[in-house]
Amino acid sequence: MSYLNPPEFAKKMIDAGESKALMSTRDTVIRAYMAGAILALAAAFAVTVTVQTGQPIVGALLFPVGFCMLYLLGFDLLTGVFTLVPLAWIDKRPGVSVKALLRNWGLVFIGNFAGALTVALMMAIIVTFAFSVPPNEVGQALGTIGESRTIGYAEHGAAGMLTLFIRGVLCNWMVSTGVVAAMMSTSVSGKVIAMWMPILVFFYMGFEHSIVNMFLFPSGLMLGGDFSIGDYLVWNEIPTIVGNIVGGLTFVGLTVYATHARTGPSRSNGVESAEEEREPATVAG
Repeated sequence: MSYLNPPEFAKKMIDAGESKALMSTRDTVIRAYMAGAILALAAAFAVTVTVQTGQPIVGALLFPVGFCMLYLLGFDLLTGVFTLVPLAWIDKRPGVSVKALLRNWGLVFIGNFAGALTVALMMAIIVTFAFSVPPNEVGQALGTIGESRTIGYAEHGAAGMLTLFIRGVLCNWMVSTGVVAAMMSTSVSGKVIAMWMPILVFFYMGFEHSIVNMFLFPSGLMLGGDFSIGDYLVWNEIPTIVGNIVGGLTFVGLTVYATHARTGPSRSNGVESAEEEREPATVAG
C-alpha cells in the first residue's frame, strides 16, 4: 500500500532524526546548503509570480514546488531537523545526545544560510543588472518585504515581538506537518500532494519561516531596504527560529511521538470486564 499508518510513520520520524543526528559533517552541510538554495529560489519564484500577477494566492500556490524538490532530493531544512532530531534523543537512540542534536542544528543552520545567501546575491544581480541599474519591480518588492517584517514588528514593541514569535510557531507547525505528511506515502505523487497542502497554508498566511527569511532579508539589504542587520536579527531571525522550534516540536514532533510511538494503554470497554467477573461463578456452578 502507498499509505503508512500513524505508528509506521512515527517510527520513520524517529529513524530520520537518528540518521540526521549521526550524519557526517560534510553530508550535513552539503544537504543543508542545497536545501537553503532551493527554498530561496522557490521564494524568489513566488515573489516574482505575485508581482507579475498581482495575486498573492498564485505565488502561494506555486511556492511549495521548492519544498517538494528539496525533500525528494533528501536535503535538510532547519525547520525539519528542529522537529525530527529531538525525537531520536527522547527515544534514547544510541549516539544521539544533546551535543549531537545541537551539532546537527548548528551545521544545518550554517548550510541553509549559506545556500539562501548565495541565491540572494544571484537574484540581486539579476534584478539590478549586476548592480548597474536600480532594482526592477521584483527587486523593489524584495527590498520592501524586509522593512515591513522587521521595523513593522519593532513599531509595536513587545506586542510585535509576540506576534512575530506566534507566526514562527504557526509556520513550523505547518512546515513540519508537510515533512511528516510526506512520510505517510511511499509514492512520489502521494508525497507531493501531502507536502503541498500545509506549505501552501504557511506561505499564504504570511507565517515566519527562518530559512525563507535567510533569503528575503539579505536580498532586501542588498536592494536598498531601509532596515539594518541588527533589525533583521533581533526583530525577525532570532525570534523566528525560537518560534519555529516551539511550533515544530510541540505541535508535530512531540504530539505524534506521544500518541503514536508511545501510545498509552487502551482502556477496557466494560463488557469484557463484566464477563471476566462472571466467568468464575459460572465455572464454579
